Amino acid sequence: MSTSRSVSPSRRGVLAAGGALGIGALLAACGGDKGAAGANGGAKGGPWSFTDDRKQKVSLERTPQRIVAFTGTAAALHDFGIDDQIVGVFGPTKLKNGKPDPQAGDLDISKVTLIGNAYGQFNVEKYAGLRPDLLVTNMYEPGALWFVPDDSKDKITKLAKSVALTSSRVSLVTIIERYAELARSLGADLKAKQVTDAKTRFEQASARLRKAAKAHPVKVLACSGSADLFYASNPGINADLMYYKSLGVDLIVPDHLDKGGYFESLSWENADKYPADVLLLDNRTATLQPKDLAAKPSWAKLPAVKAGQLTPWSSEPRFSYAGAAPLIESLAEAIEKAKKVN
Repeated sequence: MSTSRSVSPSRRGVLAAGGALGIGALLAACGGDKGAAGANGGAKGGPWSFTDDRKQKVSLERTPQRIVAFTGTAAALHDFGIDDQIVGVFGPTKLKNGKPDPQAGDLDISKVTLIGNAYGQFNVEKYAGLRPDLLVTNMYEPGALWFVPDDSKDKITKLAKSVALTSSRVSLVTIIERYAELARSLGADLKAKQVTDAKTRFEQASARLRKAAKAHPVKVLACSGSADLFYASNPGINADLMYYKSLGVDLIVPDHLDKGGYFESLSWENADKYPADVLLLDNRTATLQPKDLAAKPSWAKLPAVKAGQLTPWSSEPRFSYAGAAPLIESLAEAIEKAKKVN
């Protein structure tokens, strides 16, 4: 995967010099609005609480009706049936052409307020204006709220309670189950057909991948490309890779991991360090794709590239059955078609 999880991109200030004016008033307004009607016109039931993966119990007088979430998190909750309660999102949401970013999944981005489309773009005033009940995001490092900028974190966390769910170091299934628990607490019906159908598809996809890995024992490298470096990702820390490995996929484990443990960064001259039959290539908008990499001689010489044995990798997967099933199917198909080239 790319460096974004351990080394933050250049940060753009969220508040301009005069932008901080009015934050105090907004804080006061939000604090005094706790009993207001929610997005659906009224509160649900009685008190609400949820213990997140920081082991922090978050309690409110009612079920949250105005939720702002990281885009991928919102998309996962949407898959479990939480929709109208999501009023805002932050993180990769809209592409330059106006279409939804892949991380938005099936979320209708025209119905939510975009707080910021990239790291460091979290607009605090816009967030405060939404009168949020709850902020929900991923957590790739203990205690770190994914895509919540450190320089404005204190302002943001004063506006509403927050829930953070871990996104690494445990298997994909464990994380999906935690998202299901959160969605259920927010009012989702986990027995709804869309949820049960998605779970069945996920289970069938997993069985297919297990069968493919056994029948086609090819070596797979999860990787990411940038202008200067080639990243070999670690299947011992990425939740989806951990799961694929548990199903029998022969994922290459880098032997000199960078700080944080997510990957080994290699110069392009050393991109062939790990002989792979299949490349699982990071497909996020911030990373280089095959058409971008074609001009790099060392990329073009890789046996898997020569053989056309590349398959997209959503290195920040949507933590729902509906989000994960197509990814597993895609990898299974790539392995079924692959031949050993090393």
